[in-house]
Amino acid sequence: MAKDELVLLWTSADREVAVQMAFMYAGNSMRLGWWREVTLLIWGPSARLAAQDPEIRQHLPGLAEAGVRLLACRKCADNYGASAALEAAGVTVVYTGELLTRWIKEGKAVLSV
Repeated sequence: MAKDELVLLWTSADREVAVQMAFMYAGNSMRLGWWREVTLLIWGPSARLAAQDPEIRQHLPGLAEAGVRLLACRKCADNYGASAALEAAGVTVVYTGELLTRWIKEGKAVLSV
């Protein structure tokens, strides 16, 4: 059911937003069962932050272990030269514009940070 699926659209290049909001909420959502499915979609400047900041990358395996699906926009990541680093960190890097549009039309909850 789409109403129990969250897409956390992470666009901010701010480290504090990443750690104190995006990562905390995504991880807790899965660990505590607030949502059946959580996708963290790395879009725009967050791709550069995730690729270049070792502390930020350290959080990604824990999110994946909690069950958070980690995706990044291929176009965004390529624009920032971040695709290889994101893939090495366990993030699936694909084109996401059409995918995000479909999720919105299907009624998935989308939270932008």
